[in-house]
Amino acid sequence: MFYWIMKHIVVGPIVLAIFRPWVVGLENVPKEGAVVLASNHLSFIDSIFLPLVVGRRVVFLAKSEYFTGKGLKGWATKLFFQATGQLPIDRSGGKASEASLLTGLRVLGEGRVLGIYPEGTRSPDGHLYRGRTGVARMVLEAGVPVIPVAMIGTEEVMPIGTRIPRVRRIGIIIGEPLDFTRFEGLEGDRFVLRSVTDELVYDLRELSGQEYVDVYASSVKEQRASQSR
Repeated sequence: MFYWIMKHIVVGPIVLAIFRPWVVGLENVPKEGAVVLASNHLSFIDSIFLPLVVGRRVVFLAKSEYFTGKGLKGWATKLFFQATGQLPIDRSGGKASEASLLTGLRVLGEGRVLGIYPEGTRSPDGHLYRGRTGVARMVLEAGVPVIPVAMIGTEEVMPIGTRIPRVRRIGIIIGEPLDFTRFEGLEGDRFVLRSVTDELVYDLRELSGQEYVDVYASSVKEQRASQSR
């Protein structure tokens, strides 16, 4: 609670005054009850601005490495991610992925807001990439609505590899809730999970105006990393 108060009462107004984000569709976020906010992911700061404009506390699932760093930098990083309401998860796959799912379901079971990036990682070049089906499984198992959210221009404020944000105005477009209760009980069907994920990503593409690339962003990053060696 201390971190939430610091962010919204102390730091939040200052950040909002500096960057002056414009917001469309804020009325689509329910005032209470469990809901998933599924956003495109252009910049590190996406997880900062979205909770600030929504008003409700948004919990994001962040890779556990952010919470285990050593020294002063590690401590500062951990403090920052705690302050922005993020929970550590192991994203190495297998049982770790199952643990991430359970963590997300626990958050939703408590009637809270869960923030998810369907692409699984930040876009390396501003394009919108193929969604991971974990978000679909979580939405179907929890039986909650999912709201597509488009972050606009955040990659210009803080591009990948930079540490200090540039002062530029950003935008946030919040779409209408998507209801997938018609697939209740089918969260184990991989074709259903892919269909739900693709429908969600389609809405993200419509809201953001990004060019869509039908591969995983992580694959693009790995390919670029191997080429630079």
